Amino acid sequence: MDDVTRRNALKAGGVLGILGALWTWPAAGSIARAGEGADPRWVWDPEADPLLAEVIDRGDVPRVNELLRTWKKNGQPLPAGLPADVRDFVERARQLPSWADHGKLAASFAFTEKRGLYLGVLYGLASGMISTVIPHEARAVYYSKGGAAMKDRISKTAKLGYDVMTRNAFEPAGEMIVTCVKTRLVHAAVRHLLPRSPQWTGTADQTAPVSQRDLLVTWHSLPTTVMGKLTAWEIPIPRAESEGFLHSWQVTAHLLGIMDEYIPASWAEANAQAEQVLTPVLAPTDEGIALADILLNLGSSVDGGVLSKHVLGAFTRFTLGDRIAQWLRIPREPIWDPLLATAWGPFIAVREGLLPFPLAPAAYWTFDEFLRQAALLFLSEGRPISIEIPEANRPS
Repeated sequence: MDDVTRRNALKAGGVLGILGALWTWPAAGSIARAGEGADPRWVWDPEADPLLAEVIDRGDVPRVNELLRTWKKNGQPLPAGLPADVRDFVERARQLPSWADHGKLAASFAFTEKRGLYLGVLYGLASGMISTVIPHEARAVYYSKGGAAMKDRISKTAKLGYDVMTRNAFEPAGEMIVTCVKTRLVHAAVRHLLPRSPQWTGTADQTAPVSQRDLLVTWHSLPTTVMGKLTAWEIPIPRAESEGFLHSWQVTAHLLGIMDEYIPASWAEANAQAEQVLTPVLAPTDEGIALADILLNLGSSVDGGVLSKHVLGAFTRFTLGDRIAQWLRIPREPIWDPLLATAWGPFIAVREGLLPFPLAPAAYWTFDEFLRQAALLFLSEGRPISIEIPEANRPS
């Protein structure tokens, strides 16, 4: 199959996946319990989108980025000098929804404290890699500015996954609200910029990227996919902690600009929605294959690539299965594939068996936090991670 034919086939597969799944998920299953029922494929961010278009077109992006660079903590006042329209939007966007439950958010951290290692692995090697077989996301990432500097782009995504796991994620001293609002600004900028990219428009089946449905698909690649894997691994999770984990991601969805009528109210509703919006769209694309290769090669600077790519590839196959591994051209690993298949279950059993001991949760948290900080340090190359609004697409 020549490259042109192959590209057309891959693109057609992605289009059929998107168009073949009509929106039938009921708004009654959402956190809002009601809604207009509009197909989220054709809904974007009506508040953020016109603002960022104006900010970009009037040349204010460098000024806004410079000022927002100093806004790091949830409770921190916004920097003086922000354009009035940006300030007004951010002040509204940073407010927690009325339905946010601080007790559930505390239960989410109790869950993270015990199972942070699993979460870190799954955010990186299940959620991170599955994103490369989500056609809309893969193309949006590849052709936007972040696609040209993937290590930096991944560090910013990793920051969101790290911030949601912290003890005070949504409290004034935390950083998750800041991370979400800045990410929402970036998404709005990408919606304005990518339709100007001939590379993106040449492959896209959308008028603009990052629709509400796209955001939902990405959302399900995180908590829904992670909880599905934890359930498959038979990890016993108290109901309060499971609901708390979901709630932390419900609040995250709201802060990222997902409308409440689309945010699932329960795990049952989340799984039902994922079956409609995530599972049917998974497909390989040239852009996704290229991104997956970049992700798997990120560890090469640590050990020369001799070990890291083999381990990461094997773990991707272990968590996502043979079909997705084949799509991404991940070779089988004669040592690591069988080792993970036989050793991961006993490893979980030992780790879970030690949890009842009084010092175990704190010890686990300390070790897991060290690994997370080390990963962020590697990805950021020792520099502060700053989520910034783009003002251009990926260079041709």
